[in-house]
Amino acid sequence: MNSFDYIIIGAGAAGLLLADAMSKDSFFSKKSILLIDKNAKQTNDRTWCFWEKGEGDFDDILHKKWSSIQFAGQQVDQKYPIAPYEYKMIQGLDFYTSMFKKLDKYPNITFLNEEVISVTNATTVHTVKTANNTFIAATLFNSIFDYREALQQQKYPVLQQHFIGWFIRTEQPAFDSKVATFMDFSIPQKGNTRFMYVLPTTENEALIEYTLFSEHLLEEQEYEEAIQAYITQKLGIENYEIIEKERGSIPMTCYSFRQKNTANLLYIGTAGGWTKASTGYTFKSTQKKVGQLIQHLKNQKPLQNFGKKDKFWFYDLLLLDILYRRNDLGQSIFEALFKNRNPQLIFKFLDEETSLLEDVKFISALSPMPFIKALLRRIF
Repeated sequence: MNSFDYIIIGAGAAGLLLADAMSKDSFFSKKSILLIDKNAKQTNDRTWCFWEKGEGDFDDILHKKWSSIQFAGQQVDQKYPIAPYEYKMIQGLDFYTSMFKKLDKYPNITFLNEEVISVTNATTVHTVKTANNTFIAATLFNSIFDYREALQQQKYPVLQQHFIGWFIRTEQPAFDSKVATFMDFSIPQKGNTRFMYVLPTTENEALIEYTLFSEHLLEEQEYEEAIQAYITQKLGIENYEIIEKERGSIPMTCYSFRQKNTANLLYIGTAGGWTKASTGYTFKSTQKKVGQLIQHLKNQKPLQNFGKKDKFWFYDLLLLDILYRRNDLGQSIFEALFKNRNPQLIFKFLDEETSLLEDVKFISALSPMPFIKALLRRIF
């Protein structure tokens, strides 16, 4: 039986960012760390996007960045410069390759490409079994996410940010490669919160995603028909080639996954509730959580004390309560924000960095009645 100080299950964003942060901190230099994932991480299986001020830790592997965004709705269709922010894109394979290259330099970190079969948690030690091995560790970080856990409770609504995206190449220049379409709500809403997301990487290539914030997934054909209609009718593109496709579903819930944590067990990433509940954005949220976790570990605090509910958790909860009961209101809510407030304030609020005065300014852009009703339902 192989023994480690730390085991990290899952080499996605959370697992790799955590392993990398531990590798760079001398506090962990003599600690043995095992990173396990059933996937070898040698394919471009996802794309992460985020906004950021100035230079960032991953600028050397950016696939593309934009200095302006576009928002469109029923009454608004406008481009916005977003300085001092930039909107950035990282492709999964570039991220994995870069992170494993860094981790290879540290002999105390081991990567195992095997599927975890079972995990047994105990007070002082955790046992992790794969098809071929059994490992134990004093501290375990687990990124295995189970949707059923959130769906088995009724206190907090569970929506999904679900999408299918096409990477397309056109014969003629068709895109403004300096502008990312952040949300285009001009498409039929059909009783949901539906928008298009367009990320042009050149004048001839772009990622076009049909995205919903709603409770249930669609049939694959409906996503693809919507993308095809948008390309031909809204963008006016007749001749194009589909280079690649991606699809995903990201949970949007304020359910507290933290209640599973113990003194030496922590669920991380989506499984730990690190995804921003109101937007589905994960990468920067995870990067921030990892930094906080490293300090928490160095202070030798119990892991069940990591993280807490704050005002932003409550703001997210009210929005999800509204969209769960009235999913058709998403378009009007987001359109009111971009009509009445600049994207810099919106980004700052979604980054959970605003003051109380800025919160009031942000919230006052919205129609108050749906939020008042959601608040009263929570209180009474």
